[in-house]
Amino acid sequence: MISTPKLQALAAELDGDLFFDDTMRTLYATDASAYRETPTAVAVPATESDIKKLILFAKENGTSVIPRTAGTSLAGQVVGGGIVVDVSKRFKEIIEVNEAEGWARVQPGIVRDVLNIKLKERNLYYGPETSTANRAMIGGMVGNNSCGANSIVYGSARDQLISVKGFLSDGSQTEFTDITVEEFEQKCQGPDSLETSVYRQVREILSAPENQEEIRKEFPKPSIKRRNTGYAIDLLLETEPFTEGAEPFNFCKLIAGSEGTLMFVTELKVKLAPLPPKHKALVCTHFHTIDESLRANIACLAFRPSASELIDKFIMDCTKENIAQRENRFFIDGDPGAILVVEIARDTEEERDRDVAAMIADFKAKGYGYHYPVLYGNDMKKIWALRKAGLGLLSNIPGDAKPAPVIEDTAVDPEDLPEYIREFNVTLDKRGLSCVHYAHAGTGELHLRPIINLKTEEGNEMFHTIADDIAKLVKKYRGSLSGEHGDGRLRGEFIPYMVGEKNFKLIKRVKRAWDPHNVFNPGKIVDTPKMNEHLRYVPGQATPEYDTVFDFTGDEGILRGAERCNGSGDCRKTELSGGTMCPSYMATGDEKHTTRARANVMREALTAKTEGGQLPADEMVKEVMDLCLSCKGCKSECPSNVDLAKLKAEFLQHYYDQKGAPFRAQMIAYTPQANKMAELAPWAYNMVFGNEWLAKPAKKMMGFATERSIPLLHKTTLNKWFDQNGGYVEAPKRKVFLFSDEFTNYNDTPIGITTIKLLTALGYEVEIPKHIESGRTFLSKGFLKKARKVASKNVAMLKDLISEESPLLGVEPSAILTFRDEYKDLLRGQEQKDAEQLAGNVLTIDEFLARELDASRITPDMFHTDKKLIKVHGHCHQKALSSLVPMKKILSAPANYEVHMIPSGCCGMAGSFGYEEEHYETSMAVGELVLFPTVRKQAKDTVICAPGTSCRHQIKDGTGRQALHPVEILWNALTQ
Repeated sequence: MISTPKLQALAAELDGDLFFDDTMRTLYATDASAYRETPTAVAVPATESDIKKLILFAKENGTSVIPRTAGTSLAGQVVGGGIVVDVSKRFKEIIEVNEAEGWARVQPGIVRDVLNIKLKERNLYYGPETSTANRAMIGGMVGNNSCGANSIVYGSARDQLISVKGFLSDGSQTEFTDITVEEFEQKCQGPDSLETSVYRQVREILSAPENQEEIRKEFPKPSIKRRNTGYAIDLLLETEPFTEGAEPFNFCKLIAGSEGTLMFVTELKVKLAPLPPKHKALVCTHFHTIDESLRANIACLAFRPSASELIDKFIMDCTKENIAQRENRFFIDGDPGAILVVEIARDTEEERDRDVAAMIADFKAKGYGYHYPVLYGNDMKKIWALRKAGLGLLSNIPGDAKPAPVIEDTAVDPEDLPEYIREFNVTLDKRGLSCVHYAHAGTGELHLRPIINLKTEEGNEMFHTIADDIAKLVKKYRGSLSGEHGDGRLRGEFIPYMVGEKNFKLIKRVKRAWDPHNVFNPGKIVDTPKMNEHLRYVPGQATPEYDTVFDFTGDEGILRGAERCNGSGDCRKTELSGGTMCPSYMATGDEKHTTRARANVMREALTAKTEGGQLPADEMVKEVMDLCLSCKGCKSECPSNVDLAKLKAEFLQHYYDQKGAPFRAQMIAYTPQANKMAELAPWAYNMVFGNEWLAKPAKKMMGFATERSIPLLHKTTLNKWFDQNGGYVEAPKRKVFLFSDEFTNYNDTPIGITTIKLLTALGYEVEIPKHIESGRTFLSKGFLKKARKVASKNVAMLKDLISEESPLLGVEPSAILTFRDEYKDLLRGQEQKDAEQLAGNVLTIDEFLARELDASRITPDMFHTDKKLIKVHGHCHQKALSSLVPMKKILSAPANYEVHMIPSGCCGMAGSFGYEEEHYETSMAVGELVLFPTVRKQAKDTVICAPGTSCRHQIKDGTGRQALHPVEILWNALTQ
C-alpha cells in the first residue's frame, strides 16, 4: 500500500489531479463488468508529462497504472488495485484531419460519435461502431479492439489503426507505425533500450519455425474477423519480416486489443472512410426460432449487408417495460422468437430496393421467417436504439439473478454459428440455465448472457463452471473466446486452453518484454486471478432490507434499485449526443457526477450495512448526490431505468432524520407556504427581491447566488382571479379541471389566466377543483414524509372528481407530473391504487390540447395564418415521464407556425438547484452546453418557448430573452 505522504507528494508534482479519498476510489472500483477492486488512487492527468510521472512513480513504488477512458469495459479491463489514470476529461482533442489521405490524429479520450459529428462536415467517417459509441472513446476502443454492428464493412479498431504514440513502461516515449523489413532490422539493431529489446524479442519469438507452426495451428480461424484471444501475435506473424509478400510490420496490431497492458497510448492515427451510402433500409425479418434466424443470417451475407444483428425474444420482452424503448417496438408483429435486423446500404435507391427485394425473396424461398417489415429513415434509428439498449435492459429483471457477462463475447465463423449456438444451448440446459441471445450474427458473434445469481456461492461457482464449459465448446469450433470485448480478467484464465500452452508461454514472453516490472494494468490477459474472484458481489453476502418512504417493491428494495446500474455508462453521453442524462456530467466531464457513480456509491453504502431499518447517513453518498439535478433523465434514458432522483430523495429524507435538515433546504421546501404569507403584501416581497441593492444581502443570507434573479410574486393569485372570473362556457365541448400549482398560482399567474382564457375560447369549461400544492418543493429537497401527506390529501380530494371525460390538466410540468410519478410511489394500499387510477387521467396542458386536435375538436382554422418560427426547449420531466411530441403537435396547429425542438437536455436550473450559491456555476455551465448558445443565435422575431417555470427563468438569466409558455403562444395565435 502506498503511503499517504507519497501520494500527496505525487499530487503536488502533477499539473492534473490525483485523488486518493474513499469516494473517488470507490466510484472507480468498478466498470461495466462484474468486477470490483478498489484502486490505490485515481489520476486525471492534464499533460503527457503527468502520464510519464505516473508511470515512473508506479515503477519506483511497486504499483501500477491502469489506463481508462469511458470505463465501459465488460471484462474488468479497468478494474484493479493500482492507480487508475482517467484520460477521458483532458485528452479528448482531434489533433489533425487529413482529408486527402483519409486519416485523423486524435487523443484517446475523443468520443467515437463526437469524432464522427466533427468529421461529417468533411464527408468523412470513422467506421468501428460499438453499441456504446455515444460515450465510448477511441483509446478504449483500440485497447479492447472494439468492433460493432457494422464490422462486416469496417472490421475492428485494429483494422482502422495506422499508428500510435505513447509511453513504454520505463517512461520512454515512442511511436509505432508501418515499417519495412529494413527498418524492422534497424530497430532490432538499435541502441540498448526497452524499445530495442521489444523488437528483438518479438523477432526471436516469431522467427522460430516451431513457434510459427504452433501459432498457425492453435490460434482462431483466420476467417473469424472478430477475435481478441490473447495478444495478436498470430497477426504479427502474417507481416513481411516473417511472411514473404505480406503487409508491412506494425506494432499497432499488437497494441490494439492489448488492453493497456503493453504501453500507455496518448495519441492515435486512425483511418477514415467516406460517409456510408445514403440509401439504407433495414429488413427486420421475424422468425419462430433462433436457429432459423441464424440459418437466414448465413443466407443474407450473400447480399452484402452492412450489418446483420439478432434480437431475441428475451430482449424484446424487456423493451415492453422500458419507457424510452416501448415506442421503438412499433414494427414487431406477433411474438417472434427472434428478429434478424439486416441493413442494406447502397449508393442509389434502385440498388437498395432491388437487393432488399432479392434477399426477402431468397428468405421466403428457403422457408425462413414469417414477417418481413422494411424500415427506412428515422424508423431505422428506433430499431438501432432498441438493439443497442439490450445490455442495459437486461439488468431490469427483478431480483438478484441477472444475465451475467461471462460468455457473451464468443465468436465463431458465421457458417458455424447455427450448430455452435445449438450446442451452446444444450450445454446451458444441462446446467439448468437459460440464456439471452443478441447482437452481431453477421460476423459470428452473439452476446450470450446466462441468468445467474452472483450473490450466492452456487452462482459464483456457476460463473466459473459455465465459462469453462463454453471455452471448450469455442475451441471445438476454433473460435475466439472474445470477439470484441477483450480478455481482461474475465477470460485470461482460459487463454492457455484457447491457444495452447506453448503459445500462451509466448504471450507471457511478450508481456515481460514490454513490461518487465508489471507497471501497465497487471492481472489482465496474462497472470489473471481466477475469473470468479474480485466480483462486484461477495458470494453469500446478505442483501440488507430498509424501511423506505418511497415504494421500492418493484425493485425488491432500494438496494436492488441502486443495483440496477450495471455500469454501461449511458450517463456519460456528451451534449452532442442528445438526451438529458446526465447534465452535471456533461458540464463537468467528471465521472464523479455521472448517474453510474452515484448508483455505485449508494450501492456500496447500502451493501455495507448488514442490518435492516434506516438508510445510513453516508457522507460519500451525500457528496456524489450533490450535483444531481433530479432531472429524471436517467429514469427514461438509462436502459436500466435507474431512477437517481428517487434514490436521492429517499437518501436525503433519512439523512435529515439522523442529522437534521439544513435551514435553506427547509426554506425552499416550504416556499409555497411562505408565498402564501407573502401574498398578503406582495408589493413588500417584490420591493426586496426586485431591487438589486436590497436583494443582494437577502440572497446572500438565504445561500442563493447573488447573480441569480429571484421570481417575483404576482399582484394576485390564480385562485383569486378564478374566483372572480371563472371558466364558464355555454354548451362546452367538455369540462376540464385545472391544477393550480404553487408556481402558477403565485408567480406565473398570467400564464394560468391565459390557460383558462385559451381553454374557454376553444370551447372547454374550466374549473379549479379543491386541492393543495403539488409537493414538488418537498420532493426536490428530500422531505418525503411531508410530500406523502400532500399526495394523500390531493388524491383524496381529486380521485372521485377526475375522470377520462373530465381530466385534470396542469400548466407546470414538474408539478402536474407528480401525479403520474411520485404520488404512486409515496402512497400504499388503497391510496396507492387510487393514485394509480387518478394518474391515468392527469395530463399536461399540451397533451390534452394535442388529443383534442387529433379528435378534431380543435382545428387549425381556429388559429391565424401568420408565419412564425418557434424554438422549443422541453422540460426534463416531460422528456422523462411524458413526451415532447404533443407540444410540437399543438404548436404546429397554426398553419404557418414552424416549430423546432432545441436539442438541449436540462436547462440547468432544476428547481432550486440553479439558485443555490455553490451550484450556480454548474447551473450556468449546463445552460451553456446547448440551450443558451441556441437561444442567442435566434433572430429577435423568433419565439422562444419553454413550458417549465425554471426553464423560462434560466433562459432569461442566461440570455436575456423572454421565453413563452406554449399556452401564451397559442392564445396569441387565436383568430378570436
